[in-house]
Amino acid sequence: MKWLADENFPMASFKLLASKNWDIKHISIENPSIEDFKVIEFAINEHRLILTFDSDFGTLIFKEGYRPIGVIYFRLPQFHPEAPAQILLNLQETGFHPFEFHFTVISDDGIRQRSIPK
Repeated sequence: MKWLADENFPMASFKLLASKNWDIKHISIENPSIEDFKVIEFAINEHRLILTFDSDFGTLIFKEGYRPIGVIYFRLPQFHPEAPAQILLNLQETGFHPFEFHFTVISDDGIRQRSIPK
């Protein structure tokens, strides 16, 4: 699986995942300060799942019709910069949820998913 970290995804988490040999790119390294629709187009073109703290991706998918292979939206009010990576690594150990073709919300209350229409 290939991943794309949005600008708001902590660099510490990005580096931790990269150190675990994840195929991951960070938008602030690839193409900083681009608009969300350009981030989603980048992800679509490279077949990457988006990691973000920005709820606007839900609007782009469910109202604007963009179809990335998946988005993981972290909705964590307070967290350590490596926490998102630790969550993903723990999910990998226990068996990933089907992140592909889903808009996934990870919050303190758990994980919710909604299918991305084809």
